[in-house]
Amino acid sequence: MPAVKTPRPAPAEGRPGPREQALLEKIEMLEVILNHIYNGVVVTDANGYITHFNEPYGRFLGLDPKAQLGKHTTEVLENTRMHIVAQTGVAEINWPHRIKGQDMVVQRIPIVKDGKVIAVFGQVMFKDVGDVRKLARKLKVLESKVKLYEEELTSLRSTRYTIDSIVGESPALAALKREALRAAANHLPVLITGESGTGKELFAQAIHHAGQSRLHPFVRINCAAIPKDLFESELFGYADGAFTGARVQGKPGKFELANHGTVFLDEVGELPLAMQPKLLRVLEEKEFERVGGNALIKTDFRLIAATNQSLDQMMAEGGFRKDLFYRLNVIPLHIPPLRERREDILSLATHQLVQIGPGPGGEALALTPEAQKVLLDYPWPGNVRELFNVLERAVASLEGKTLTVADLPFHLRRVPKSAQEADERFKLKQVAALTETEAVRHALAVAGGNKAQAARLLGIHRTLLYRKMKKLGLS
Repeated sequence: MPAVKTPRPAPAEGRPGPREQALLEKIEMLEVILNHIYNGVVVTDANGYITHFNEPYGRFLGLDPKAQLGKHTTEVLENTRMHIVAQTGVAEINWPHRIKGQDMVVQRIPIVKDGKVIAVFGQVMFKDVGDVRKLARKLKVLESKVKLYEEELTSLRSTRYTIDSIVGESPALAALKREALRAAANHLPVLITGESGTGKELFAQAIHHAGQSRLHPFVRINCAAIPKDLFESELFGYADGAFTGARVQGKPGKFELANHGTVFLDEVGELPLAMQPKLLRVLEEKEFERVGGNALIKTDFRLIAATNQSLDQMMAEGGFRKDLFYRLNVIPLHIPPLRERREDILSLATHQLVQIGPGPGGEALALTPEAQKVLLDYPWPGNVRELFNVLERAVASLEGKTLTVADLPFHLRRVPKSAQEADERFKLKQVAALTETEAVRHALAVAGGNKAQAARLLGIHRTLLYRKMKKLGLS
C-alpha cells in the first residue's frame, strides 16, 4: 500500500511561513548591505530596467531610490550604458561617465547565469575625476615613501664594514682576515675574542657582509647593556598583553628580526646564567616562543659572538656554561691587541686621519716622524679605539696640517717601562702629573664609555667617578 504524504499545513492567512520569513530576512539584509556601500550602486535586469538603487546614489543624484525601481536606466541616468552592457555581455571597468556636468569613473559588470546575462551591476567608483587625481597623487607619495623606506631598510640591513674596511699590514692581521673570509663561506657560529677596542664588531660585520646573509638583517645585541629582567623579552619578544605596559600587538624579539640574517651577540660573557640554557636551545633548535605566548616561532640565523673576557676562566668559576661555550666556539677568531701588531699602528693612524677629514686649508693631515715614533712606542691598552680617540682629540685643537708630538696628549710622551706600568698609569693616584679632567677623559675613552671599567682603570669606585664627571662637566 503506497505511503500517504501528509500535506504541509498552510501558514495562517497574513502570516508568512518559516521559509518565506527566511527569504524576507535575506532580502532585507541584502538591501541593508546595498545601502551601506559608500559609492552609488544601481542594478538592472537584462533589458535595462532598474531593480536595485542604493541610497548613497540617490543622495548624490538627488533622487528617491525607491521611486527609480522599474524605470529604464536611460530615464534615470544620463549617458548610461547599463543596457548596452546587458546586450553585449562585456564588462566596462573604470570607464569615464559624465552626469550633471561632473566627470566620474564607473564600472558596469554583467551578471551571467547559465550562459545568459540576467542583470548588470553598476557602481560609481569615484564621484569626481578629481578624486582619481587625488588618489594618484597619494599613490605617488606612497611609492616615494616605500622607495625611501626600502633604501633605508637596505642601509640598515647592510653592514657598514667589509673585509676591506679592516686596516693593517701585520702578518697576524692578514691571517685573521683570511680566517674571517673562510668563516663567511659557511653558516657556523663564530666566537671572536680580544681585548676591548680591538675591533671585534668590525670583524663580525665583515663576516656577515662577505657571506650569503649580507642582504638580510645584521642584528646587534649588547649583552652588557640589557637589564637582566628584560633579557628574555629583548631576545625572544613578547606576546600581546604578556605583562603590564606591553604593547597591545606584542613585539618581535631580536632573533625573530634576524631571520635569514646574522645575530651578533656582543659582550656574550655578560649573558646572565639563567639565560644561557635558553640561548643554547635557540641555537640548537632554531625555534622559540615569545614571552607570554604559546606559538612556536621558527627562525634561521647565523650567530657571531664576541667577548673581551676569558670564558675559560668563567667556566672554571661556574659563570659560563660549558655546553653553550662549545656551541659558540665552533669557529674561533682571536684578535691580538695593538701592542702585539705594531706594524698596524701607522696604517690605522693614517686611515683615521683621512676619515677625520682634511686640514684647515684642505690639505691631508699628516704626522711628523717624531709623532709617529711616539705612537709606535706607546702600548695602547685601549687598542684601536684609544688610538682613534687620541687622533680625534689632537685634530680638534690642531691649527696646521701636521700633527707634532706637542699635539699629542701628555701621557703618550712618556713611554712606560713595562706593561704593568702601563696599567698603573690609569690609577688615579699615579696621575699626579696629569690634570684630573685629562685622567678621567682618557680612562673613559680607553673603556669605550664603560663607566664601570673606567672606574676600575682609575682605581676608584663607580659612584665617585660619577661625582667627578659631574664636577668636571663631563657627559
